[in-house]
Amino acid sequence: MDRWRKNELEKLYEKYARSLYYFLLKMSGSVHIAEDLVQETFVRATVSLSFYEEEDVRAWLFKVARNTYLDEWRKQKRRRTIPFAHLFWKDEMLSPYGLPEEDFLMQENVEDVQKLLKYLPENYRTILYLREYEQFTYQELQEALDLSEGQVKVMLHRARKRLVEIVKKNGGFL
Repeated sequence: MDRWRKNELEKLYEKYARSLYYFLLKMSGSVHIAEDLVQETFVRATVSLSFYEEEDVRAWLFKVARNTYLDEWRKQKRRRTIPFAHLFWKDEMLSPYGLPEEDFLMQENVEDVQKLLKYLPENYRTILYLREYEQFTYQELQEALDLSEGQVKVMLHRARKRLVEIVKKNGGFL
Protein backbone atom coordinates (compact mmCIF):
# COMPACT_ATOMS: atom_id res chain seq x y z
CA MET A 1 0.00 0.00 0.00
CA ASP A 2 1.46 3.34 -0.91
CA ARG A 3 2.10 5.98 1.74
CA TRP A 4 -0.83 8.22 0.64
CA ARG A 5 -3.39 5.43 0.98
CA LYS A 6 -1.95 4.38 4.33
CA ASN A 7 -2.23 7.95 5.65
CA GLU A 8 -5.75 8.29 4.30
CA LEU A 9 -6.81 5.01 5.86
CA GLU A 10 -5.32 6.01 9.21
CA LYS A 11 -7.22 9.32 9.09
CA LEU A 12 -10.45 7.51 8.25
CA TYR A 13 -9.88 5.04 11.05
CA GLU A 14 -9.30 7.81 13.59
CA LYS A 15 -12.38 9.68 12.39
CA TYR A 16 -14.88 6.83 12.01
CA ALA A 17 -13.75 3.77 13.99
CA ARG A 18 -15.53 4.81 17.18
CA SER A 19 -18.93 5.42 15.58
CA LEU A 20 -18.59 2.25 13.48
CA TYR A 21 -17.76 0.34 16.63
CA TYR A 22 -20.88 1.60 18.44
CA PHE A 23 -23.01 0.79 15.41
CA LEU A 24 -21.61 -2.74 15.17
CA LEU A 25 -21.92 -3.21 18.93
CA LYS A 26 -25.59 -2.33 18.77
CA MET A 27 -26.10 -4.63 15.80
CA SER A 28 -24.12 -7.60 17.13
CA GLY A 29 -24.54 -7.25 20.89
CA SER A 30 -20.97 -8.41 21.41
CA VAL A 31 -17.92 -6.35 22.30
CA HIS A 32 -15.56 -8.85 20.72
CA ILE A 33 -17.55 -9.29 17.53
CA ALA A 34 -17.94 -5.51 17.15
CA GLU A 35 -14.19 -5.00 17.53
CA ASP A 36 -13.48 -7.73 14.97
CA LEU A 37 -16.05 -6.33 12.57
CA VAL A 38 -14.57 -2.82 12.77
CA GLN A 39 -11.21 -4.28 11.81
CA GLU A 40 -12.77 -6.29 9.00
CA THR A 41 -14.60 -3.19 7.78
CA PHE A 42 -11.34 -1.33 7.41
CA VAL A 43 -9.66 -4.31 5.76
CA ARG A 44 -12.44 -4.33 3.17
CA ALA A 45 -12.26 -0.54 2.87
CA THR A 46 -8.55 -0.76 2.08
CA VAL A 47 -9.36 -2.61 -1.11
CA SER A 48 -11.71 0.07 -2.43
CA LEU A 49 -10.51 3.23 -0.71
CA SER A 50 -9.37 4.96 -3.89
CA PHE A 51 -12.90 4.92 -5.32
CA TYR A 52 -14.44 7.14 -2.67
CA GLU A 53 -14.09 10.81 -1.95
CA GLU A 54 -14.12 12.30 1.56
CA GLU A 55 -17.70 13.54 1.29
CA ASP A 56 -19.01 10.06 0.45
CA VAL A 57 -16.82 8.00 2.72
CA ARG A 58 -18.92 8.09 5.93
CA ALA A 59 -22.00 6.51 4.39
CA TRP A 60 -19.84 4.12 2.41
CA LEU A 61 -17.98 2.93 5.52
CA PHE A 62 -21.28 2.27 7.31
CA LYS A 63 -22.43 0.34 4.27
CA VAL A 64 -19.26 -1.76 4.38
CA ALA A 65 -19.73 -2.24 8.15
CA ARG A 66 -23.33 -3.35 7.73
CA ASN A 67 -22.39 -5.79 4.98
CA THR A 68 -19.58 -7.12 7.16
CA TYR A 69 -22.07 -7.59 10.01
CA LEU A 70 -24.54 -9.37 7.73
CA ASP A 71 -21.79 -11.67 6.43
CA GLU A 72 -20.84 -12.56 10.03
CA TRP A 73 -24.50 -13.11 10.92
CA ARG A 74 -24.90 -15.47 7.96
CA LYS A 75 -21.79 -17.41 9.00
CA GLN A 76 -23.18 -17.77 12.51
CA LYS A 77 -26.55 -18.83 11.15
CA ARG A 78 -24.91 -21.52 9.02
CA ARG A 79 -23.18 -22.83 12.13
CA ARG A 80 -26.67 -23.27 13.61
CA THR A 81 -26.07 -21.01 16.55
CA ILE A 82 -28.23 -18.19 17.66
CA PRO A 83 -26.19 -15.19 16.52
CA PHE A 84 -25.96 -12.11 18.64
CA ALA A 85 -28.46 -13.29 21.23
CA HIS A 86 -28.06 -10.21 23.37
CA LEU A 87 -28.63 -7.30 21.05
CA PHE A 88 -27.60 -4.68 23.56
CA TRP A 89 -24.58 -5.38 25.75
CA LYS A 90 -24.98 -4.44 29.41
CA ASP A 91 -21.61 -5.36 30.96
CA GLU A 92 -18.51 -3.22 31.28
CA MET A 93 -16.54 -3.18 28.08
CA LEU A 94 -12.92 -4.17 27.79
CA SER A 95 -12.39 -1.92 24.85
CA PRO A 96 -10.29 1.11 23.97
CA TYR A 97 -13.46 2.86 22.81
CA GLY A 98 -14.94 3.24 26.29
CA LEU A 99 -18.52 2.56 27.29
CA PRO A 100 -21.22 3.15 24.68
CA GLU A 101 -23.67 3.68 27.53
CA GLU A 102 -21.92 6.97 28.32
CA ASP A 103 -23.03 8.36 24.98
CA PHE A 104 -26.57 7.02 25.12
CA LEU A 105 -27.58 7.26 28.79
CA MET A 106 -27.89 11.01 28.41
CA GLN A 107 -31.05 10.38 26.43
CA GLU A 108 -34.21 9.74 28.43
CA ASN A 109 -35.53 6.14 28.52
CA VAL A 110 -32.71 4.76 26.39
CA GLU A 111 -32.82 1.34 28.03
CA ASP A 112 -36.50 1.00 27.16
CA VAL A 113 -35.79 1.99 23.58
CA GLN A 114 -32.95 -0.51 23.33
CA LYS A 115 -35.15 -3.29 24.64
CA LEU A 116 -37.78 -2.43 22.07
CA LEU A 117 -35.39 -2.09 19.14
CA LYS A 118 -34.44 -5.75 19.37
CA TYR A 119 -37.96 -6.59 18.21
CA LEU A 120 -37.45 -4.72 14.95
CA PRO A 121 -36.13 -6.41 11.81
CA GLU A 122 -32.46 -5.74 11.08
CA ASN A 123 -33.16 -3.26 8.28
CA TYR A 124 -35.41 -1.16 10.54
CA ARG A 125 -32.87 -1.25 13.40
CA THR A 126 -30.14 -0.20 10.99
CA ILE A 127 -31.99 2.72 9.43
CA LEU A 128 -33.22 4.01 12.80
CA TYR A 129 -29.77 3.74 14.33
CA LEU A 130 -28.08 5.51 11.42
CA ARG A 131 -30.68 8.28 11.30
CA GLU A 132 -31.26 8.88 15.01
CA TYR A 133 -27.88 8.11 16.59
CA GLU A 134 -25.46 8.83 13.74
CA GLN A 135 -27.60 11.66 12.28
CA PHE A 136 -27.22 10.37 8.73
CA THR A 137 -28.84 12.56 6.09
CA TYR A 138 -31.29 11.03 3.64
CA GLN A 139 -28.52 11.12 1.03
CA GLU A 140 -26.15 9.21 3.31
CA LEU A 141 -28.87 6.68 4.12
CA GLN A 142 -29.48 6.19 0.40
CA GLU A 143 -25.83 5.43 -0.18
CA ALA A 144 -25.28 3.32 2.92
CA LEU A 145 -28.35 1.16 2.35
CA ASP A 146 -28.48 1.16 -1.48
CA LEU A 147 -31.97 2.65 -1.51
CA SER A 148 -33.68 5.43 -3.41
CA GLU A 149 -34.79 8.58 -1.60
CA GLY A 150 -38.37 7.36 -1.64
CA GLN A 151 -37.39 3.97 -0.25
CA VAL A 152 -35.43 5.64 2.56
CA LYS A 153 -38.41 7.77 3.54
CA VAL A 154 -40.80 4.85 3.39
CA MET A 155 -38.50 2.57 5.38
CA LEU A 156 -37.93 5.24 8.05
CA HIS A 157 -41.67 5.84 8.30
CA ARG A 158 -42.39 2.11 8.60
CA ALA A 159 -39.60 1.57 11.13
CA ARG A 160 -40.86 4.41 13.32
CA LYS A 161 -44.44 3.19 12.97
CA ARG A 162 -43.42 -0.35 13.91
CA LEU A 163 -41.52 0.97 16.93
CA VAL A 164 -44.62 2.87 18.09
CA GLU A 165 -46.69 -0.29 17.68
CA ILE A 166 -44.19 -2.22 19.80
CA VAL A 167 -44.28 0.51 22.46
CA LYS A 168 -48.07 0.33 22.61
CA LYS A 169 -47.98 -3.46 22.72
CA ASN A 170 -45.48 -3.43 25.60
CA GLY A 171 -47.35 -1.05 27.84
CA GLY A 172 -46.26 2.25 26.36
CA PHE A 173 -43.30 2.78 28.65
CA LEU A 174 -41.62 5.32 26.39
